[in-house]
Amino acid sequence: MATILVSACLRGVPCRFDGRHKASPEVEAAVAGRTVVSFCPEVAGGLTTPRRPAELVGGDGHDVLDGTARVLEDTGGDVTAQFVDGAHRALEAARRNGCTEALLMPRSPSCGRAQVYDGSFTGELVPGDGVTAALLERNGVTVRRAPAV
Repeated sequence: MATILVSACLRGVPCRFDGRHKASPEVEAAVAGRTVVSFCPEVAGGLTTPRRPAELVGGDGHDVLDGTARVLEDTGGDVTAQFVDGAHRALEAARRNGCTEALLMPRSPSCGRAQVYDGSFTGELVPGDGVTAALLERNGVTVRRAPAV
């Protein structure tokens, strides 16, 4: 089986914004028998753990890559550059390791696939992809949402 890129938080690395992880038996079963490359684009982009919550404002990750949306912290701080840098580093890691598929953290402004928070910091979800998910998809990496997290 091919090597797969997986959000580091899904592999038990405490790198989420709240300093926690999201490892689960369902994720382990989904990657069983595969070579896994664990990666956190937010940390790779220079953000600390823990960090302020961030959401996509003005669109989704595709819009961020196109320069028409931003990634903002709940305090208004702009972390768009870190998210874009981390996405590019994730793509480099995928290419370097021969990953044609990625299993990413749902709803994340980096890793969300098909559904992300709407930028209001109220927990509302909208259709869309995170910045890393969008960049990977644009470059031929199939992105899947993690099960049951």
